[in-house]
Amino acid sequence: MGNHQSPDDIKKELDAMLSKLNALEIIAHDEFQKGVVKVLRRLVEGQIHSINEFDHLKKALDLLTLQIFEVKNKTDSL
Repeated sequence: MGNHQSPDDIKKELDAMLSKLNALEIIAHDEFQKGVVKVLRRLVEGQIHSINEFDHLKKALDLLTLQIFEVKNKTDSL
């Protein structure tokens, strides 16, 4: 298996995609092309949102794990 990209690297790539989509929307010739760009933009924005939410979940799990260890240590010391 290959190495996974870091979330920061993925966000940079997605931001670059958004920039390209903005440029494509400007030069789009008809409503179909503009519609495709809008759909693609929503997909990229959804990916960015998912990465951010995953980061929040990781932080929440870390805090929960710390709390579990604190409770375990307190019960062990009794």
